[in-house]
Amino acid sequence: MEISASMVKELREKTGAGILDAKKALVENNGDMEKAMEFLRQKGIASAEKKMGRIAAEGLVDSYIEGNIGALIEVNCETDFVAKNEEFKTLVKNLAKQVVATKPANVDELLASTCKECGQKIEDIIKEKVATIGEKITVRRFDIVEGNPATYIHNGKIGVLLNTDKADEAMEKDICLHIASNAPDFVSREEIPQSVIDEETRIEMGKEDLAKKPENIRAKIVEGRINKLMASRCLLEQPFVKNPDQTVAQLIEGKLNIKSFIRYVLGEGLEKRQDNFAEEVASQMAGK
Repeated sequence: MEISASMVKELREKTGAGILDAKKALVENNGDMEKAMEFLRQKGIASAEKKMGRIAAEGLVDSYIEGNIGALIEVNCETDFVAKNEEFKTLVKNLAKQVVATKPANVDELLASTCKECGQKIEDIIKEKVATIGEKITVRRFDIVEGNPATYIHNGKIGVLLNTDKADEAMEKDICLHIASNAPDFVSREEIPQSVIDEETRIEMGKEDLAKKPENIRAKIVEGRINKLMASRCLLEQPFVKNPDQTVAQLIEGKLNIKSFIRYVLGEGLEKRQDNFAEEVASQMAGK
């Protein structure tokens, strides 16, 4: 299979590998992107999942809390210029409010719902904004939390919605900041599916630096690595971002319990629009 430059570029962006390593991984795996990523991880060239999430689309992440209900939402547009537009920002905030007010099950239900203030369908409101702003606008996703929600939004690019068992504004703010910064995947070990542990174990067992070690020694090394990796992915076991000498679990002990959290990164997993400015200008000059 012919390995294109765009395939090499995509793999590099997902793993942080060099050009030659990325190309070799794709060649060795016949262009299969997932297998190539695993190949690089086993070679110790790719660091892990954190590099695989791509911030690749424009728009905003925002949130809204009213009473015991909170919503986190991502709305995409085509350019960063529009994302900074006050009209677009207001639209996103109002959509978050609509989610809290109507608690739709999915995006389609949100679009079909009616705004109580203006009486219009949300879908029609978005169409009007598309006409006035001049770009495609898409509601990508949202999540709802009921209980004791708290939130933090970082520059419209990263959003956190936290749910705890009791209110502690300062503590909740610190936890939200930590989640935004350290990107945990789970609250605690109990949440980690066995399939995730099994898959990581399989990858670690296949790494080259362990190939010549006896089976029992290799198993112990892998167990230690998996334990460390799982700890890094659990919120409660991570060193607190403001004081690495204590874990998040130690920070909150006796004060509150963390029920759940949701973390969005704007555009993660989406393909970014690629424009060639020189070609665009040349095309316009030629009257195309």
